[in-house]
Amino acid sequence: MAGNSQRPGATRKAGSKKGATIGSGGKRRRGLEGKGPTPKAEERPYHKAFKAAQRGGQQTSVAGRSRAAARPGRRAKSSTEVVAGRNSVLEALRAHIPVTTMYVASRIDSDDRVREALKLAHERGLPVLESPRTELDRLTDGAVHQGLALAVPPYQYADPQDFVDPQTPGIPLVVALDGITDPRNLGAIIRSVAAFGGHGVVVPERRSVGMTAAAWKTSAGAAARVPVAQAGNLTRALEEYRKAGFFVVGLDAGGEVELPDLQLTDVPLVVVVGSEGKGLSRLVRATCDQVVSIPINAIESLNAGIAAGVALYSIACQRSGR
Repeated sequence: MAGNSQRPGATRKAGSKKGATIGSGGKRRRGLEGKGPTPKAEERPYHKAFKAAQRGGQQTSVAGRSRAAARPGRRAKSSTEVVAGRNSVLEALRAHIPVTTMYVASRIDSDDRVREALKLAHERGLPVLESPRTELDRLTDGAVHQGLALAVPPYQYADPQDFVDPQTPGIPLVVALDGITDPRNLGAIIRSVAAFGGHGVVVPERRSVGMTAAAWKTSAGAAARVPVAQAGNLTRALEEYRKAGFFVVGLDAGGEVELPDLQLTDVPLVVVVGSEGKGLSRLVRATCDQVVSIPINAIESLNAGIAAGVALYSIACQRSGR
């Protein structure tokens, strides 16, 4: 209408038309450029993973941080293990397992085990905290704790190279474990190493047993005297021992030489013990200077802990001339 042509904006400018025009003035291109890669969940302040990482960092033990600073390339286990149950707690205290705190349920029904556990805790100067049973349920993740629990600090592993020039007298004798996953076998081997003059035990970081409370208990206190080292790569650690002048002996049922015929009384030794099911792994077996077997009846077999004990006894006899 003619009257509308007088209103501002009612007249369309020349050359203009409805709809999208050609090009976006660079807006789409700038939008496609983005803002860089998406940060990890642990790096986003409002993500729950960020808050969980912050809490985990605050709970890291001082000992773990100091060890990580001392050995930058090694990982320190920061999780605290809990031993639950009256028998387990008492055995752990008798075996002198390192303990940070002992938890006792409120209004616990005391018996001989509870009284002895409290006596041992007080003699060692351990903190004893009285806690509600609901709190003990949470600490033990629902395990049957019977009103008693212990917090065990992370084990501080040695370095495999610490055994190359040990401070203790005698010819070096080290036991390395290949694929051992039962903590009771580890504890039994540590006990045998202590009994027969060994200097230490080496375990791999992955697919291997570690120093748990069960290993401490089985060692019957020997773990307080025998250091356990952790190797990032067992094969590489064995090669380093060979370069340092050690003779590496692997225990395997298919060994070419029987243990009594092995005459190595005056050289540093590394005895490698494989798992019961698979024995020595291929790379570890290839790294050994000699693979030996323990002569036994064909229908019988030895678990890893007993096999290591027999081998260490034989070596100790040879070295003492018995």
